[in-house]
Amino acid sequence: MAATGVIADFELPVDLEAAEPPEARGLRRDEVRLLVSDIENDSIEHARFTDLPRWLSPGDVLVVNTSGTLNAALSATAEDGNGFEIHLSTRLPGGVWSVEVRQPGPVASLPYRNALAGMTYRLPADGKITLLAPYPLIDAIDSQSRLWLAALQLPCAVFPYLEEHGSPIRYDYMKRSWPGSMYQTVFANEPGSAEMPSAGRPFTPELVTRLVSRGVGIVPVVLHTGVASLETHEPPYEEYYRVPRHTAERVNAARREGGRVFAVGTTVVRALETVTDDTGTTHPGQGWTDLVITRESPLRSVSGLISGFHEPRATHLSLLERVVTVGENHRTADAEVSTSVCGRCHLERAYGEARRLGYLWHEFGDSHLIVARRSRGFIHADRIEATAQRLSPTRRTTD
Repeated sequence: MAATGVIADFELPVDLEAAEPPEARGLRRDEVRLLVSDIENDSIEHARFTDLPRWLSPGDVLVVNTSGTLNAALSATAEDGNGFEIHLSTRLPGGVWSVEVRQPGPVASLPYRNALAGMTYRLPADGKITLLAPYPLIDAIDSQSRLWLAALQLPCAVFPYLEEHGSPIRYDYMKRSWPGSMYQTVFANEPGSAEMPSAGRPFTPELVTRLVSRGVGIVPVVLHTGVASLETHEPPYEEYYRVPRHTAERVNAARREGGRVFAVGTTVVRALETVTDDTGTTHPGQGWTDLVITRESPLRSVSGLISGFHEPRATHLSLLERVVTVGENHRTADAEVSTSVCGRCHLERAYGEARRLGYLWHEFGDSHLIVARRSRGFIHADRIEATAQRLSPTRRTTD
């Protein structure tokens, strides 16, 4: 399900694809460029990520994803001797994994659609992986699929095995491999993501200190990301998330007291929206979420977003379009009120400026701060407070 919308079909020049980390370009992590979209005022500013505190105020809250990135790519050999690459996507209940089988390419691996259930591949150090069924199982078990449910047989626990024998997943815009440390954010403390939650990569310990000193709160969630579908732009499948009680309380308090809640990455939006009810109250919870946020979805949990720049037709563009249209036609107690700023038009203009001015895309690229409108009349502080007092640590999952 590729995105369709106001900015979905732009062309991305090859020279705007970040082929190496900023450190290799002589920059600190927080020296990547920052495009700031102020939707309320329909303004665009250009800065460096280290300037981020200029747009945040005491009482604002940043919600970050603390999932660490796995060395999730493994070289593999089929029973006929041909070489492949296995991308581990998501560890599922019962000890099985969803995985992607890929074939060697000129620079990086390429999609492979001819795998079948029952196929076995040899892995380094006498490991083995067996494809059990297409994932998700929609048609017959012998149908072709991008992702597979698979059983791993390894000589040791999976995370140490990947640390020794795996490598970070990379795609063909990345001309060489980089060590796993380049794919960890300063917030990472729990391994589990197949690909880096890259919106958090430009943060440094020094920048975090400056933000906290300014009175900006920083609270964690976990969402372990699966493999992207860079070539086909499928929506994300079920992913494990956890929103701690303290995080839910801080998010609710910020909104109740007039502060803003910024998600650092689309993964954070997915986790928060999974546990936020129709009154705008965020609850603690953990489980598996299959929530996909579209332009028509309610968006109740965040006032803004820090993200990278997304590829043409990427499903995340629909989420961005939803963020920029928050409050566009808001309802008060008396009437529906229209605003003069077209959020989607602003997003199209921002992406156009980013391309014109040479901003870089992908996980090692530049950043985009979206400051959404303040949502008038949608969420009432008294309703948040009343519901927050009833918070319980029960497990919450999507339907």
